[in-house]
Amino acid sequence: MDIFTCNYQSPIGSMTATARDGALVGLWFDRQKYFPAELKDFEAAPDYPVLSELRVWLDAYFRGDKPDISLALAPVGSEFRQAVWRILLDIPYGRTTTYGAIAKQIATEQGKAKIAAQAVGGAVGHNPISILIPCHRVVGSTGALTGYAGGLDKKQALLELERKS
Repeated sequence: MDIFTCNYQSPIGSMTATARDGALVGLWFDRQKYFPAELKDFEAAPDYPVLSELRVWLDAYFRGDKPDISLALAPVGSEFRQAVWRILLDIPYGRTTTYGAIAKQIATEQGKAKIAAQAVGGAVGHNPISILIPCHRVVGSTGALTGYAGGLDKKQALLELERKS
C-alpha cells in the first residue's frame, strides 16, 4: 500500500501530511510528539489529489476562513480513539470543549457509567490529523490550555486564529 506525503509551511510551523487510497491519514507539525518516526517508505507526492486539496484547505483556514471539511479522512486508531476523534469533528469552529465533556459523551454512547477523562486525553493526544480533526479545541476543565502534541504555543495560535474569524 503506497503512502504519499507532502510538506506544508503554515504560519505557525512546518507540517507534514500523509495520504493513501485517496484519503488523508496524517497531518502533523514537524517534530511534534507522536510524529511518525520513519517517513522513508513514504513517497513524496505533493500533487496527489487529497494532498493538493489539503493545501487549499489549509491556505483557507490560515487566512481565517472557515472551510468545510470535504476531504476524505482515514485516521488509523483503536475503536475508542476513533469514537473520540468523531466527537472532535463536531466541535464548532472557534469553540472549545473539555476532556471531561467528551468522556461523558463517550460513556453515554457506550452505555457505561463513566469513562476517564485521562483516557480521552490519550486519544486526543494521539490524533493523527491535526487541525482538521480539531484536537486543539479541547481544553482542561477550568478552560486552561492543556496538552497538545504540536505544542501549547501552536494550540494557542490556532484557537486565537479561530476566535478572530
